[in-house]
Amino acid sequence: MHVMLLSCCCVLVSLLLPGPCFTAPTFMPDVERSPSTEPQVDLMLATDYLQLYYNLKEEPFGRRKRSWPSFTSKVKDMQIFFGLNATGELDSGTLEVMKSPRCGVPDVEEYRHTQGSRWNKNVLTYSIGRYTRDLPRSTVDSLIESALSVWARASSLSFVKSHTRTADIMVEFVTYEHGDLFPFDGPRGTLAHAFGPGEGLGGDTHFDDAEHWTAGQTGFNLYVVAAHEFGHALGLKHSRNPESLMYPTYRPLHTGNLLSREDIANINALYSPVRRNPHYGWYGWGSHYHPWWSGLLYPQLLQDKCSPDVTFDAVSTVGDATFFFRGKYLWIKHNEQYDIKEGPITNFMPKIETNIDAAFWVPRKSTAYLIHESMFWTVKGSLVKGKPRPLSNLGFPAWVQDVDAAVHIVKTGRTLFFIHDIYWSYNENRRIMDFGYPKYISEDFPGLNTTINAAIHKEGFIYFFVGTGVYKYDYNQKRIVGVERANTWLGC
Repeated sequence: MHVMLLSCCCVLVSLLLPGPCFTAPTFMPDVERSPSTEPQVDLMLATDYLQLYYNLKEEPFGRRKRSWPSFTSKVKDMQIFFGLNATGELDSGTLEVMKSPRCGVPDVEEYRHTQGSRWNKNVLTYSIGRYTRDLPRSTVDSLIESALSVWARASSLSFVKSHTRTADIMVEFVTYEHGDLFPFDGPRGTLAHAFGPGEGLGGDTHFDDAEHWTAGQTGFNLYVVAAHEFGHALGLKHSRNPESLMYPTYRPLHTGNLLSREDIANINALYSPVRRNPHYGWYGWGSHYHPWWSGLLYPQLLQDKCSPDVTFDAVSTVGDATFFFRGKYLWIKHNEQYDIKEGPITNFMPKIETNIDAAFWVPRKSTAYLIHESMFWTVKGSLVKGKPRPLSNLGFPAWVQDVDAAVHIVKTGRTLFFIHDIYWSYNENRRIMDFGYPKYISEDFPGLNTTINAAIHKEGFIYFFVGTGVYKYDYNQKRIVGVERANTWLGC
Protein backbone atom coordinates (compact mmCIF):
# COMPACT_ATOMS: atom_id res chain seq x y z
CA MET A 1 0.00 0.00 0.00
CA HIS A 2 1.47 3.35 -1.07
CA VAL A 3 0.88 6.21 1.32
CA MET A 4 1.78 9.71 0.27
CA LEU A 5 3.55 11.30 3.20
CA LEU A 6 3.38 14.66 1.46
CA SER A 7 -0.36 14.54 1.90
CA CYS A 8 -0.28 16.06 5.33
CA CYS A 9 0.58 12.98 7.34
CA CYS A 10 0.80 14.84 10.59
CA VAL A 11 3.41 13.35 12.87
CA LEU A 12 3.23 13.44 16.62
CA VAL A 13 5.89 15.81 17.83
CA SER A 14 7.28 17.16 21.04
CA LEU A 15 4.82 19.01 23.21
CA LEU A 16 7.06 22.02 22.73
CA LEU A 17 6.40 22.12 18.97
CA PRO A 18 3.29 23.80 17.58
CA GLY A 19 0.98 21.46 15.68
CA PRO A 20 2.62 20.15 12.50
CA CYS A 21 -0.36 20.69 10.25
CA PHE A 22 -1.81 23.64 8.39
CA THR A 23 -4.87 22.81 10.34
CA ALA A 24 -2.88 22.04 13.43
CA PRO A 25 -2.34 25.04 15.68
CA THR A 26 -0.83 24.25 19.04
CA PHE A 27 -2.69 27.17 20.45
CA MET A 28 -6.06 28.69 19.80
CA PRO A 29 -5.95 31.22 16.94
CA ASP A 30 -7.12 34.08 19.16
CA VAL A 31 -4.53 33.48 21.87
CA GLU A 32 -1.16 35.26 21.74
CA ARG A 33 2.03 33.83 23.12
CA SER A 34 5.27 35.62 23.72
CA PRO A 35 8.44 34.13 22.16
CA SER A 36 10.36 31.78 24.36
CA THR A 37 13.27 33.42 26.15
CA GLU A 38 14.99 30.14 26.85
CA PRO A 39 17.63 29.48 24.14
CA GLN A 40 17.76 25.74 24.79
CA VAL A 41 13.99 25.47 24.46
CA ASP A 42 14.14 27.34 21.17
CA LEU A 43 16.91 25.08 19.94
CA MET A 44 14.95 21.94 20.79
CA LEU A 45 11.87 23.34 19.11
CA ALA A 46 13.82 24.30 15.98
CA THR A 47 15.56 20.93 15.81
CA ASP A 48 12.28 19.04 15.98
CA TYR A 49 10.75 21.41 13.41
CA LEU A 50 13.60 20.97 10.93
CA GLN A 51 13.62 17.20 11.36
CA LEU A 52 9.94 17.05 10.57
CA TYR A 53 9.73 19.50 7.70
CA TYR A 54 13.24 19.96 6.27
CA ASN A 55 14.78 16.51 6.51
CA LEU A 56 17.30 17.46 9.16
CA LYS A 57 19.28 14.35 10.05
CA GLU A 58 19.74 13.57 13.71
CA GLU A 59 23.10 14.85 14.97
CA PRO A 60 25.62 12.20 15.91
CA PHE A 61 25.51 11.40 19.61
CA GLY A 62 22.09 13.09 19.78
CA ARG A 63 23.58 16.49 20.65
CA ARG A 64 21.86 19.77 19.71
CA LYS A 65 24.13 22.61 18.58
CA ARG A 66 23.34 25.85 16.79
CA SER A 67 26.74 25.64 15.08
CA TRP A 68 26.01 22.20 13.62
CA PRO A 69 26.60 22.82 9.84
CA SER A 70 23.64 20.76 8.73
CA PHE A 71 21.44 22.55 11.25
CA THR A 72 22.44 25.97 9.92
CA SER A 73 21.87 24.84 6.34
CA LYS A 74 18.37 23.60 7.14
CA VAL A 75 17.51 26.82 8.96
CA LYS A 76 18.45 28.67 5.78
CA ASP A 77 16.27 26.33 3.71
CA MET A 78 13.35 27.05 5.98
CA GLN A 79 14.00 30.80 5.89
CA ILE A 80 14.15 30.76 2.09
CA PHE A 81 10.89 28.83 1.88
CA PHE A 82 9.06 31.37 4.02
CA GLY A 83 10.72 34.41 2.42
CA LEU A 84 12.74 35.30 5.48
CA ASN A 85 16.25 36.69 5.62
CA ALA A 86 18.39 33.58 5.10
CA THR A 87 20.94 34.03 7.88
CA GLY A 88 20.89 30.51 9.25
CA GLU A 89 20.29 32.00 12.69
CA LEU A 90 17.31 31.43 14.97
CA ASP A 91 16.23 35.05 14.98
CA SER A 92 12.84 36.17 16.28
CA GLY A 93 11.19 36.09 12.83
CA THR A 94 12.32 32.54 12.21
CA LEU A 95 11.17 31.33 15.61
CA GLU A 96 7.84 33.04 15.14
CA VAL A 97 7.21 31.04 11.96
CA MET A 98 8.37 27.83 13.63
CA LYS A 99 5.87 28.40 16.41
CA SER A 100 3.04 29.17 14.01
CA PRO A 101 0.23 26.69 13.31
CA ARG A 102 1.10 24.62 10.27
CA CYS A 103 0.58 21.40 8.37
CA GLY A 104 2.67 18.29 8.90
CA VAL A 105 3.70 17.94 5.27
CA PRO A 106 7.45 18.46 4.79
CA ASP A 107 8.32 21.62 2.87
CA VAL A 108 11.37 20.08 1.16
CA GLU A 109 11.40 17.83 -1.90
CA GLU A 110 12.77 14.73 -0.25
CA TYR A 111 9.55 12.83 -0.84
CA ARG A 112 10.00 12.92 -4.59
CA HIS A 113 8.04 9.74 -5.17
CA THR A 114 4.91 11.68 -4.26
CA GLN A 115 5.36 14.55 -6.70
CA GLY A 116 2.75 14.49 -9.44
CA SER A 117 0.76 11.78 -7.71
CA ARG A 118 -2.90 11.91 -8.72
CA TRP A 119 -6.03 9.82 -8.84
CA ASN A 120 -6.49 8.05 -12.16
CA LYS A 121 -10.12 9.13 -12.30
CA ASN A 122 -12.03 12.38 -12.04
CA VAL A 123 -15.08 11.19 -10.12
CA LEU A 124 -14.08 10.45 -6.52
CA THR A 125 -16.20 9.03 -3.73
CA TYR A 126 -16.03 10.16 -0.14
CA SER A 127 -17.58 8.98 3.08
CA ILE A 128 -17.74 10.33 6.62
CA GLY A 129 -17.19 7.58 9.17
CA ARG A 130 -17.05 8.96 12.69
CA TYR A 131 -18.42 12.44 13.34
CA THR A 132 -17.33 15.10 15.82
CA ARG A 133 -19.54 15.96 18.77
CA ASP A 134 -18.86 19.67 18.34
CA LEU A 135 -21.20 20.19 15.39
CA PRO A 136 -24.49 18.71 14.18
CA ARG A 137 -24.01 15.91 11.67
CA SER A 138 -25.80 17.93 9.02
CA THR A 139 -23.39 20.82 9.54
CA VAL A 140 -20.38 18.52 9.25
CA ASP A 141 -21.85 17.05 6.06
CA SER A 142 -22.32 20.52 4.62
CA LEU A 143 -18.86 21.78 5.55
CA ILE A 144 -17.09 18.69 4.21
CA GLU A 145 -19.03 18.84 0.95
CA SER A 146 -18.31 22.55 0.62
CA ALA A 147 -14.60 21.97 1.25
CA LEU A 148 -14.52 19.39 -1.54
CA SER A 149 -16.40 21.81 -3.77
CA VAL A 150 -13.52 24.26 -3.46
CA TRP A 151 -11.52 21.89 -5.65
CA ALA A 152 -14.43 20.70 -7.80
CA ARG A 153 -15.23 24.19 -9.01
CA ALA A 154 -11.63 24.78 -10.12
CA SER A 155 -11.13 21.51 -11.99
CA SER A 156 -12.80 18.61 -13.74
CA LEU A 157 -13.18 16.76 -10.44
CA SER A 158 -16.51 15.64 -9.03
CA PHE A 159 -17.18 14.17 -5.60
CA VAL A 160 -19.95 11.71 -4.85
CA LYS A 161 -20.92 10.93 -1.28
CA SER A 162 -20.85 7.25 -0.40
CA HIS A 163 -21.99 5.36 2.64
CA THR A 164 -19.39 2.61 2.46
CA ARG A 165 -16.01 2.08 4.09
CA THR A 166 -14.35 1.72 0.69
CA ALA A 167 -14.74 5.32 -0.50
CA ASP A 168 -11.72 6.99 -2.07
CA ILE A 169 -11.64 9.64 0.66
CA MET A 170 -12.60 8.44 4.12
CA VAL A 171 -13.21 11.25 6.59
CA GLU A 172 -12.89 10.43 10.30
CA PHE A 173 -12.92 12.37 13.56
CA VAL A 174 -10.62 10.45 15.90
CA THR A 175 -8.29 10.96 18.87
CA TYR A 176 -4.77 9.93 19.83
CA GLU A 177 -3.69 6.58 18.35
CA HIS A 178 -6.22 5.70 15.66
CA GLY A 179 -4.58 3.03 13.53
CA ASP A 180 -2.48 4.85 10.92
CA LEU A 181 0.85 5.21 12.81
CA PHE A 182 0.35 8.98 13.13
CA PRO A 183 -1.43 9.46 16.46
CA PHE A 184 -2.96 12.76 17.44
CA ASP A 185 -1.69 14.56 20.52
CA GLY A 186 -4.83 15.78 22.26
CA PRO A 187 -6.19 19.30 22.66
CA ARG A 188 -4.30 22.27 21.27
CA GLY A 189 -2.00 20.13 19.17
CA THR A 190 -2.16 18.62 15.71
CA LEU A 191 -5.59 19.14 14.20
CA ALA A 192 -5.69 16.93 11.15
CA HIS A 193 -3.78 14.98 8.56
CA ALA A 194 -4.47 13.42 5.18
CA PHE A 195 -2.96 10.81 2.88
CA GLY A 196 -2.36 11.32 -0.83
CA PRO A 197 -3.93 9.48 -3.77
CA GLY A 198 -3.62 5.72 -3.65
CA GLU A 199 -5.07 2.48 -2.39
CA GLY A 200 -5.86 1.72 1.23
CA LEU A 201 -5.24 4.84 3.31
CA GLY A 202 -4.78 6.91 0.17
CA GLY A 203 -6.96 10.01 0.27
CA ASP A 204 -8.12 9.39 3.83
CA THR A 205 -8.44 12.52 5.96
CA HIS A 206 -8.47 12.49 9.76
CA PHE A 207 -9.43 15.26 12.17
CA ASP A 208 -8.46 15.28 15.85
CA ASP A 209 -11.73 15.17 17.76
CA ALA A 210 -9.95 16.46 20.87
CA GLU A 211 -10.01 19.89 19.24
CA HIS A 212 -12.94 22.30 19.14
CA TRP A 213 -14.43 22.29 15.63
CA THR A 214 -16.63 25.16 14.51
CA ALA A 215 -18.15 26.68 11.38
CA GLY A 216 -17.03 30.20 12.31
CA GLN A 217 -14.01 32.21 13.40
CA THR A 218 -13.69 30.79 16.91
CA GLY A 219 -12.08 27.46 17.59
CA PHE A 220 -10.94 25.77 14.39
CA ASN A 221 -12.90 26.33 11.21
CA LEU A 222 -13.66 22.90 9.77
CA TYR A 223 -14.34 24.23 6.27
CA VAL A 224 -10.94 25.93 5.97
CA VAL A 225 -9.11 23.03 7.60
CA ALA A 226 -10.77 20.42 5.41
CA ALA A 227 -10.22 22.37 2.19
CA HIS A 228 -6.46 22.44 2.82
CA GLU A 229 -6.34 18.77 3.77
CA PHE A 230 -8.35 17.72 0.71
CA GLY A 231 -5.78 19.53 -1.41
CA HIS A 232 -3.21 17.08 -0.10
CA ALA A 233 -5.61 14.17 -0.52
CA LEU A 234 -5.81 15.10 -4.21
CA GLY A 235 -2.03 15.17 -4.60
CA LEU A 236 -1.02 18.80 -4.01
CA LYS A 237 2.04 19.83 -2.03
CA HIS A 238 2.74 22.96 -0.01
CA SER A 239 3.12 26.38 -1.59
CA ARG A 240 5.50 29.22 -0.74
CA ASN A 241 2.80 31.71 -1.70
CA PRO A 242 1.15 33.16 1.45
CA GLU A 243 -2.03 33.71 -0.59
CA SER A 244 -2.31 30.01 -1.41
CA LEU A 245 -4.65 27.68 0.42
CA MET A 246 -1.76 25.21 0.36
CA TYR A 247 0.58 27.53 2.29
CA PRO A 248 1.92 25.53 5.28
CA THR A 249 0.75 27.74 8.12
CA TYR A 250 -2.83 28.04 9.31
CA ARG A 251 -4.64 31.31 8.80
CA PRO A 252 -8.35 32.02 9.26
CA LEU A 253 -8.86 32.67 5.56
CA HIS A 254 -11.85 34.48 4.14
CA THR A 255 -14.11 31.54 3.39
CA GLY A 256 -15.68 33.11 0.31
CA ASN A 257 -12.75 32.48 -2.04
CA LEU A 258 -10.11 30.13 -0.69
CA LEU A 259 -8.12 29.34 -3.80
CA SER A 260 -5.40 31.50 -5.29
CA ARG A 261 -4.56 31.48 -8.99
CA GLU A 262 -1.64 29.23 -8.12
CA ASP A 263 -3.92 26.71 -6.43
CA ILE A 264 -6.16 26.66 -9.49
CA ALA A 265 -3.19 26.19 -11.82
CA ASN A 266 -1.79 23.36 -9.69
CA ILE A 267 -5.03 21.39 -9.42
CA ASN A 268 -5.53 21.74 -13.17
CA ALA A 269 -1.99 20.51 -13.75
CA LEU A 270 -3.06 17.26 -12.09
CA TYR A 271 -6.68 17.09 -13.27
CA SER A 272 -7.01 19.14 -16.41
CA PRO A 273 -10.58 19.96 -17.43
CA VAL A 274 -9.45 19.57 -21.02
CA ARG A 275 -9.33 15.80 -20.43
CA ARG A 276 -13.07 15.50 -20.10
CA ASN A 277 -14.48 12.23 -18.95
CA PRO A 278 -17.90 11.37 -20.45
CA HIS A 279 -18.65 9.27 -17.39
CA TYR A 280 -18.71 12.01 -14.77
CA GLY A 281 -21.07 11.27 -11.93
CA TRP A 282 -23.42 14.21 -12.10
CA TYR A 283 -26.47 13.87 -9.96
CA GLY A 284 -24.93 12.95 -6.63
CA TRP A 285 -22.44 15.76 -6.33
CA GLY A 286 -23.78 17.11 -3.08
CA SER A 287 -23.30 20.79 -2.38
CA HIS A 288 -20.30 21.52 -4.58
CA TYR A 289 -22.23 23.05 -7.44
CA HIS A 290 -19.95 25.94 -8.26
CA PRO A 291 -18.82 27.42 -11.61
CA TRP A 292 -16.78 24.97 -13.60
CA TRP A 293 -13.52 26.24 -14.96
CA SER A 294 -12.52 25.77 -18.56
CA GLY A 295 -9.04 24.63 -19.52
CA LEU A 296 -7.77 28.12 -18.65
CA LEU A 297 -7.06 29.48 -15.20
CA TYR A 298 -10.10 31.72 -15.33
CA PRO A 299 -13.78 30.83 -15.59
CA GLN A 300 -15.76 31.32 -18.73
CA LEU A 301 -18.13 34.26 -18.79
CA LEU A 302 -20.80 33.20 -16.34
CA GLN A 303 -24.42 34.07 -16.84
CA ASP A 304 -26.12 36.33 -14.34
CA LYS A 305 -28.43 33.96 -12.51
CA CYS A 306 -29.94 36.82 -10.50
CA SER A 307 -30.95 38.89 -13.48
CA PRO A 308 -34.62 39.91 -13.05
CA ASP A 309 -35.38 38.66 -16.57
CA VAL A 310 -33.82 35.20 -16.15
CA THR A 311 -35.88 32.38 -17.68
CA PHE A 312 -35.38 28.64 -18.05
CA ASP A 313 -35.97 26.26 -20.96
CA ALA A 314 -36.18 23.21 -18.71
CA VAL A 315 -36.05 22.43 -14.99
CA SER A 316 -35.86 19.00 -13.41
CA THR A 317 -35.00 17.27 -10.19
CA VAL A 318 -32.13 14.87 -10.86
CA GLY A 319 -31.26 12.71 -7.88
CA ASP A 320 -30.58 15.05 -4.96
CA ALA A 321 -30.10 18.11 -7.15
CA THR A 322 -32.13 20.41 -9.39
CA PHE A 323 -31.00 21.16 -12.94
CA PHE A 324 -31.86 24.46 -14.65
CA PHE A 325 -31.31 24.66 -18.41
CA ARG A 326 -31.23 27.78 -20.54
CA GLY A 327 -29.86 27.69 -24.06
CA LYS A 328 -26.69 25.63 -23.91
CA TYR A 329 -26.09 26.66 -20.31
CA LEU A 330 -26.78 24.76 -17.09
CA TRP A 331 -27.08 25.57 -13.39
CA ILE A 332 -27.01 22.73 -10.87
CA LYS A 333 -28.27 23.37 -7.35
CA HIS A 334 -28.12 20.86 -4.54
CA ASN A 335 -31.56 20.58 -2.98
CA GLU A 336 -30.26 21.10 0.57
CA GLN A 337 -27.47 23.59 -0.07
CA TYR A 338 -26.98 27.07 -1.47
CA ASP A 339 -23.94 26.37 -3.60
CA ILE A 340 -24.49 26.29 -7.36
CA LYS A 341 -22.36 24.77 -10.09
CA GLU A 342 -22.78 26.28 -13.53
CA GLY A 343 -21.39 26.37 -17.04
CA PRO A 344 -22.02 25.08 -20.56
CA ILE A 345 -23.97 21.83 -20.64
CA THR A 346 -21.03 20.12 -22.34
CA ASN A 347 -18.93 20.71 -19.22
CA PHE A 348 -21.14 18.23 -17.43
CA MET A 349 -22.44 16.04 -20.27
CA PRO A 350 -19.98 16.14 -23.18
CA LYS A 351 -22.32 14.09 -25.38
CA ILE A 352 -24.98 16.81 -25.33
CA GLU A 353 -24.01 19.79 -27.48
CA THR A 354 -27.48 21.28 -27.94
CA ASN A 355 -29.92 23.19 -25.78
CA ILE A 356 -32.50 21.24 -23.75
CA ASP A 357 -36.20 22.05 -24.27
CA ALA A 358 -37.67 19.86 -21.52
CA ALA A 359 -36.45 17.49 -18.82
CA PHE A 360 -37.91 15.17 -16.22
CA TRP A 361 -36.75 12.67 -13.64
CA VAL A 362 -38.31 9.28 -12.84
CA PRO A 363 -37.08 8.32 -9.32
CA ARG A 364 -38.28 4.73 -9.58
CA LYS A 365 -35.95 4.21 -12.52
CA SER A 366 -33.22 6.55 -11.26
CA THR A 367 -33.35 7.95 -14.76
CA ALA A 368 -33.52 11.42 -16.24
CA TYR A 369 -34.81 12.26 -19.71
CA LEU A 370 -33.55 15.30 -21.58
CA ILE A 371 -35.50 16.44 -24.64
CA HIS A 372 -34.28 18.53 -27.58
CA GLU A 373 -36.80 19.12 -30.35
CA SER A 374 -37.95 15.67 -31.54
CA MET A 375 -35.20 13.66 -29.78
CA PHE A 376 -34.42 12.72 -26.18
CA TRP A 377 -31.46 11.42 -24.21
CA THR A 378 -31.69 8.90 -21.39
CA VAL A 379 -29.44 9.49 -18.40
CA LYS A 380 -29.15 6.42 -16.20
CA GLY A 381 -27.27 6.74 -12.94
CA SER A 382 -24.38 9.00 -13.93
CA LEU A 383 -24.15 8.17 -17.64
CA VAL A 384 -25.72 9.56 -20.78
CA LYS A 385 -26.83 6.29 -22.35
CA GLY A 386 -26.15 5.91 -26.04
CA LYS A 387 -27.48 8.17 -28.75
CA PRO A 388 -30.63 10.31 -28.62
CA ARG A 389 -33.86 8.60 -29.58
CA PRO A 390 -36.98 9.98 -31.30
CA LEU A 391 -40.02 11.11 -29.31
CA SER A 392 -42.05 8.56 -31.26
CA ASN A 393 -40.48 5.93 -28.98
CA LEU A 394 -42.66 7.39 -26.22
CA GLY A 395 -45.83 7.04 -28.29
CA PHE A 396 -46.04 10.53 -29.77
CA PRO A 397 -47.47 10.87 -33.27
CA ALA A 398 -45.07 11.93 -36.00
CA TRP A 399 -46.34 15.51 -36.05
CA VAL A 400 -45.01 16.16 -32.54
CA GLN A 401 -41.59 17.68 -33.18
CA ASP A 402 -40.93 19.47 -29.91
CA VAL A 403 -41.93 19.61 -26.23
CA ASP A 404 -42.15 22.79 -24.19
CA ALA A 405 -42.06 21.20 -20.74
CA ALA A 406 -42.32 17.83 -19.00
CA VAL A 407 -42.86 16.72 -15.42
CA HIS A 408 -43.17 13.35 -13.71
CA ILE A 409 -45.74 12.86 -10.93
CA VAL A 410 -44.51 10.12 -8.61
CA LYS A 411 -47.89 9.52 -6.96
CA THR A 412 -49.68 8.77 -10.22
CA GLY A 413 -46.75 7.25 -12.12
CA ARG A 414 -47.50 9.63 -14.99
CA THR A 415 -45.27 11.97 -16.95
CA LEU A 416 -47.01 15.02 -18.37
CA PHE A 417 -45.76 16.60 -21.59
CA PHE A 418 -46.80 20.18 -22.37
CA ILE A 419 -46.83 21.29 -26.02
CA HIS A 420 -48.16 24.74 -26.83
CA ASP A 421 -51.76 24.72 -25.52
CA ILE A 422 -52.15 20.95 -25.09
CA TYR A 423 -50.62 18.25 -22.93
CA TRP A 424 -50.14 14.47 -22.97
CA SER A 425 -50.05 11.91 -20.16
CA TYR A 426 -47.60 9.03 -20.36
CA ASN A 427 -47.96 5.91 -18.19
CA GLU A 428 -44.42 5.09 -17.04
CA ASN A 429 -45.46 1.67 -15.74
CA ARG A 430 -47.14 0.50 -18.93
CA ARG A 431 -44.89 2.61 -21.16
CA ILE A 432 -47.76 3.93 -23.27
CA MET A 433 -49.66 7.18 -23.66
CA ASP A 434 -52.88 7.35 -21.70
CA PHE A 435 -56.09 7.14 -23.70
CA GLY A 436 -57.87 10.36 -24.57
CA TYR A 437 -54.84 12.60 -24.91
CA PRO A 438 -53.86 15.24 -25.83
CA LYS A 439 -56.07 17.54 -23.80
CA TYR A 440 -56.18 21.32 -23.44
CA ILE A 441 -53.97 22.71 -20.69
CA SER A 442 -56.42 25.48 -19.82
CA GLU A 443 -59.20 22.97 -19.13
CA ASP A 444 -57.28 20.69 -16.77
CA PHE A 445 -55.03 23.38 -15.27
CA PRO A 446 -57.23 26.42 -14.62
CA GLY A 447 -55.27 29.65 -14.59
CA LEU A 448 -52.59 28.45 -17.02
CA ASN A 449 -53.52 30.08 -20.30
CA THR A 450 -50.07 30.46 -21.82
CA THR A 451 -47.17 28.42 -23.12
CA ILE A 452 -45.25 26.68 -20.32
CA ASN A 453 -41.47 26.93 -20.44
CA ALA A 454 -40.59 24.35 -17.78
CA ALA A 455 -42.17 22.33 -14.98
CA ILE A 456 -41.06 20.45 -11.89
CA HIS A 457 -42.87 18.44 -9.21
CA LYS A 458 -41.71 19.02 -5.64
CA GLU A 459 -43.33 18.29 -2.27
CA GLY A 460 -46.77 17.64 -3.72
CA PHE A 461 -46.92 20.71 -5.95
CA ILE A 462 -46.21 21.31 -9.61
CA TYR A 463 -44.19 24.44 -10.29
CA PHE A 464 -44.78 25.87 -13.76
CA PHE A 465 -42.12 28.22 -15.11
CA VAL A 466 -43.69 30.80 -17.40
CA GLY A 467 -41.34 33.55 -18.54
CA THR A 468 -39.71 35.15 -15.51
CA GLY A 469 -42.40 33.84 -13.16
CA VAL A 470 -43.14 30.53 -11.45
CA TYR A 471 -46.67 29.36 -10.63
CA LYS A 472 -47.06 27.03 -7.66
CA TYR A 473 -49.90 24.71 -8.63
CA ASP A 474 -51.88 22.47 -6.28
CA TYR A 475 -52.46 19.36 -8.39
CA ASN A 476 -55.21 18.06 -6.09
CA GLN A 477 -57.19 21.28 -5.77
CA LYS A 478 -56.59 22.23 -9.40
CA ARG A 479 -55.59 25.81 -8.70
CA ILE A 480 -52.62 28.17 -8.50
CA VAL A 481 -51.65 28.79 -4.87
CA GLY A 482 -48.60 31.01 -5.28
CA VAL A 483 -46.43 33.01 -7.67
CA GLU A 484 -42.70 33.83 -7.45
CA ARG A 485 -39.82 34.93 -9.66
CA ALA A 486 -37.80 32.30 -11.47
CA ASN A 487 -34.46 33.59 -10.18
CA THR A 488 -35.46 32.86 -6.58
CA TRP A 489 -34.91 29.21 -7.42
CA LEU A 490 -31.23 30.00 -7.79
CA GLY A 491 -31.06 31.67 -4.41
CA CYS A 492 -31.58 35.23 -5.60
